[in-house]
Amino acid sequence: MSLTRPHIQENASASGDPPDDHRLPSERNGAQDDMEQTTELPVTLPVIPSQAARAASLTKRPRIGEFLIQSLLFACGAISIAVTISIVIVLGQESLLFFTNPEVSVAEFFTTFRWQPQIRQFGVWPLVTATLMTSLIAILTAMPLGLCAAIFLSEYASPQVKGTLKPTLEVLAGIPTVVYGYFALTFMTPILRSIFGADVVNIYNNASAGIVIGIMIMPLVTSMSEDALSAVPRALREGAYGLGATRLETAVQVVVPAAFSGIVAAFIIGISRAFGETMIVAIAAGAGPNLTLNPFASAETIAGHIVRISGGDLSYASLDYESLFALALVLFIITLALNLISRYLVSRFREVYE
Repeated sequence: MSLTRPHIQENASASGDPPDDHRLPSERNGAQDDMEQTTELPVTLPVIPSQAARAASLTKRPRIGEFLIQSLLFACGAISIAVTISIVIVLGQESLLFFTNPEVSVAEFFTTFRWQPQIRQFGVWPLVTATLMTSLIAILTAMPLGLCAAIFLSEYASPQVKGTLKPTLEVLAGIPTVVYGYFALTFMTPILRSIFGADVVNIYNNASAGIVIGIMIMPLVTSMSEDALSAVPRALREGAYGLGATRLETAVQVVVPAAFSGIVAAFIIGISRAFGETMIVAIAAGAGPNLTLNPFASAETIAGHIVRISGGDLSYASLDYESLFALALVLFIITLALNLISRYLVSRFREVYE
């Protein structure tokens, strides 16, 4: 009895041998020809450039816009550096002419206490003392007011109140200083004279000038302090709230110490601004050098003296003219020292958070 074809295929597949090909010879030859034609087709693979080739193609491509922007930014930085160096060179050259004059003694300039260029007395301390006194009064005025305003804006004010109050406060920074000067003379001085007495407070005094300078620099202190307080991570506040601290305790004992470097930098920059203030002290502090520690007396600051003397009839290259550059150099050194102290304190007490 012979097996049928399906049984043969099942046995072949069960044994693992390939089944017999029962196609006609012509069909098998045609299938082989089709396979040979298929395998003989050329295969083109995509050419992937190497990393070095891609980098070379990118660097060789011209970037005119990027080059122009980079050149413009470099020029802006170079111009600022060149202007600073030029200022130092001019002050140094003119001050050197003053200190090398036979009628001027460097030791007397820093050790004597009377400034009268007409009789060749160049003791700088009366001007420096008045400058320090007005700046101290200014920072004592701006520091508590500015810090309290910054704490309110950072910790208490709603976004709507903050968006309205902060720009309004910063408007004070745009008021001309000559307006502040007459404000000190016609508003602040009468208030001081009514409180302490007209025989105690002079019409021109350092106290009114210093208070108004503090009002002028308060927006600067407030803005920088508020930025430093807002930069403190929210996690520190939430941790303090979780321990049961009130909002005031969190602000004073957690947020302010964490932002200490930024707050100190704001104070020192405010002091530097107060040192260089000119119009307020020229109008309200009085004219004439006076070595005194009485804030209600009239005393002239360095900036006020420069304004008053340079506005008169001074001959070029005279000793009085060269003395102005010496005073400007002293003011520049004081401001530079304050900026260096600010940078040190910022780097020393900076808190870095992730």
